[in-house]
Parts: sequence; C-alpha cells; structure tokens
Amino acid sequence: MTIPAPKTSASPRRHSMVALAVVGMVAGMAGMSFAAAPLYQIFCRITGYGGTTQVATQGSATRGERSLTVRFDANVGKGLPWTFEPEIPVLKARTGETQTVFFKVTNHSDRQWTANAVYNVAPDQSGLYFNKISCFCFSEQTLGPGESAEWPVVFYLDPALEKDETMAGVEGVTLSYTFFASKKQPGARADVGSSQPRL
Repeated sequence: MTIPAPKTSASPRRHSMVALAVVGMVAGMAGMSFAAAPLYQIFCRITGYGGTTQVATQGSATRGERSLTVRFDANVGKGLPWTFEPEIPVLKARTGETQTVFFKVTNHSDRQWTANAVYNVAPDQSGLYFNKISCFCFSEQTLGPGESAEWPVVFYLDPALEKDETMAGVEGVTLSYTFFASKKQPGARADVGSSQPRL
C-alpha cells in the first residue's frame, strides 16, 4: 500500500515573489503620493482648472475682437507686515493684446522679509486663457526694512476664449494675489503661510 506524500506549503520562491510584489506595491503607492501634488499642479496649469493661469514666453501672435474687464485683487497673509496693492484696480483688455500692470508693495517692519505670492483668476474657466509673460509670483520676493518696490505683471487674454462657449457670457475676470511669508526665513512663525491657498 502506497502512502501519499504529505502536502507541502508554498515554495520559498513563491514566498519571495509575493513579498517582492507587496514591497513593489508599497513603493509604488509611496511614489504616487509624492508625485500627486506636482502632477496636480501640472494638470491645473495645462487645463486652467481652479483658476490656474497659464505661463507664456511671448505675447499673442493674433488679436481678438472681444474686450473684457480685468480686476486686480491684492492681499497679504497673516503675520506678513507688508502692504500690497495694484497701481490700477481695473482695466479693459482686448484679447491678444499684451497688458502691463504694476503692483506696489511696502515692508513696514524693521527687518527683512521674504514672501511668495499665490494667485488665481475667477471665474475658474478663464484660467485657461489668462497668459502671464512676466510676474513677481514666479519666484520668492524679498524686501528690506521699510523698503518699497513696484513689481510688474505682463499678461494677455488668449483670443481662443472667443470660441469657448463657457466664456461666452463672461464679461470680466479677476486676478487675485495673496503674499504669504516664506517659512524659510529666520524667525518665521509656524502659523505664517500655513493657509492652503488655491493654485
């Protein structure tokens, strides 16, 4: 009489493959979590989602027919001792026409401050057509004690908005900025710049 061999558990090789698969999944999920924020920012820039403006290297090659009202909104985050305001609060901009607006900013403290500007446009769908050629918001800005400066924003509205049905009833857009103190500077409080601004 033949006695059947006892059933053995999975081979060591199979255990190793399962372990590698689990480690790979964990590593992949970790990588995706780190990539989520940059990918979301790229998505917003490409689509204009959430009022994210576009970046252009030069002005528009064509001029459109429509003119829209562009309003400028300037704000300063908690703890940053600056005043910040546009040279003019509103202007009329023809699509495809390059515009330049200056913003005046003053540091009212007795020490140097560094800050970043976050921005968006409203209504949200206009972000796809609001092209910035130059902007102080592209990098950190530093002002010394009592220092004032005037910083330009150079932009145009893409004439392609005239073919977008979602923009047909839009007569004006608002470009909003908020400066937040950089967390890198010495003596910056933990709550400074802790708000979650829109992209």
